[in-house]
Amino acid sequence: MEREDLEWLAGRLKLGYYGKGEVVLGPDQGQVSRFYIIKQGAVQGEQDVARVEGDEARWELVEGECFPLGALLSKRPVSSLYRAKEDTFCYELPAGDFSALLQQSPPFHDFCTRRIASLLEQSKHIIQARYSQSSSEQQSMDTPLSALLRRHPVSTLPTTPLRDVLAAMQQKRIGSMIVVDERQRPLGIFTLHDVLDRVALAAIDLATPIRDVMSPDPVSLPPQALAYEAALVMAREGFRHILVTDNEQLVGLISEKDLFTLQRVGLRQLSGTLREAADLPTLQQAVKDIRQLAHNMLAQGVAAEQLTQILSTLNDLLTGRIIELEEARLPLSARQRIAGKYCWLALGSEGRFEQTLNTDQDNGILFEAESGEEAEALRAILLPLAKGINDALAACGFPLCKGEIMASNPRWCLSGQEWKDTFADWIFRGDKPVLLHASIFFDFRALHGRADLAEDLRGWLQDKIKDSRHFLKLMAENALGNRPPLGMVRDFTVGEDHALDLKLNGITPFVDAARIFGLYGGIGEASTIRRLRGAGEAWKLNSAEVEGWVEAFLFIQLLRLRLQHEQAGAGLPLSNRVDPDSLNSLDRRILKEAFRQGRKVQAVLEKYFQF
Repeated sequence: MEREDLEWLAGRLKLGYYGKGEVVLGPDQGQVSRFYIIKQGAVQGEQDVARVEGDEARWELVEGECFPLGALLSKRPVSSLYRAKEDTFCYELPAGDFSALLQQSPPFHDFCTRRIASLLEQSKHIIQARYSQSSSEQQSMDTPLSALLRRHPVSTLPTTPLRDVLAAMQQKRIGSMIVVDERQRPLGIFTLHDVLDRVALAAIDLATPIRDVMSPDPVSLPPQALAYEAALVMAREGFRHILVTDNEQLVGLISEKDLFTLQRVGLRQLSGTLREAADLPTLQQAVKDIRQLAHNMLAQGVAAEQLTQILSTLNDLLTGRIIELEEARLPLSARQRIAGKYCWLALGSEGRFEQTLNTDQDNGILFEAESGEEAEALRAILLPLAKGINDALAACGFPLCKGEIMASNPRWCLSGQEWKDTFADWIFRGDKPVLLHASIFFDFRALHGRADLAEDLRGWLQDKIKDSRHFLKLMAENALGNRPPLGMVRDFTVGEDHALDLKLNGITPFVDAARIFGLYGGIGEASTIRRLRGAGEAWKLNSAEVEGWVEAFLFIQLLRLRLQHEQAGAGLPLSNRVDPDSLNSLDRRILKEAFRQGRKVQAVLEKYFQF
């Protein structure tokens, strides 16, 4: 904040005193009239909505923290009770002055309206400074493609002879030529790789029109798309170039070099290695490169949402290649029998595109069968195949699931009708084991093979469960049993090892609530973030509040990635447990706020599913 704004604030603050146990602020006091900054002591928040016993319904605010921002911004009463835990002094600012300060101080406004986001921005700078010392990557993956365009792309008409195109490419020293129509709409692309594959080896006449040898229907993105989106397309499709179009007209070309000029491990290069790997050792080396890539992207400040999507995409390519290699080992008759009849399902975090560096296997097989006899015959082929795939994934650093939720388990290698029967039984029963399974299996997606089979199953599940309010209520009740570990004594409630489980107690409350929102609202998404935002739109929730949940979820994800990267670098086993005392003061503060956001999303969940 500017000095004059700080002086303006200081001149209007009053000092208030609250004895131990005294209520500072409560829902029955009506619209909030003051902004509080704790000078000395501690204030305990009590969440009335969360009907749980003991310390789990409470959290603590200490010196330097402020409240109640949400209520002040919304001009409403608070939803929680604030009580002095010990003799406490608070600086107090009248609500009118609070509103005036919001208008005159942009930093204050940013902090109050984007509390987590502004804290995350500070943390991001610290992370970048820390990791960039050992990273060769300097390009920001948040950069719009428009900012990466260096010159207007060279293009030609589809009737141009191949000879003229090659001459122009040599003269201009470019590696690609874009083919456009008279309105500058891209029709295709011709690269140096096409010269070998489609011209030299095929002995094509150089008088041939370029349209006959170009790669048609090139992929394009708009100028406002971010660099990481182009990188994902390159990784998924194996492309080296992405066109940039605005209103269908060509405005630029982005190459792999534009995205990863300074990076030792290129994303497309790595995806190409995964696609073409001929053996397990090659894939094992690629896994090491994936971790190096994660380090580089942490150094450049890539957001957790983007980084986990990229990691999940690369892990998908790894799994897909393992499946192809294992299929090739089957007898020809077996390959022919299962060809085009099955789908490899990603479950749990992999199904949500939310994998970190420490991820075990959760997968299954969905296949097409017209009868029980055909199902057994196909299963007899698919189970040994799945065993080879699961073992290969384990050799690449993805441990076998201790609960045996893997495709090699006959329970999870099922026909479409068998999966529907299984899900229908779970929805009918609703007991504890079923609720645990639902939290993993209902986050499925197609990773390899017949994606339409998974889409059919998803549609059936959405129709089946939207009217099963009792089952959703049981899921919600189970989810609310896992509260974010905000402590009564200072910041957090920790285990015997003085550590927090960032997955179980940090990520899971958001994931569980989002899953229930998605199922109840008919939101056909597996991603936690998309489910949360979809629920916000469907139920007209406060968009700022929803974005607070998203930012909190992403920060905990980022903290997990950083923790696991540091563990890997130190040669330690990867885990999700962190000693909060090992975090810097800023990260502790953000983590505390993130846990509070977890409590808030659970309060909304409880509101929709009253008990």
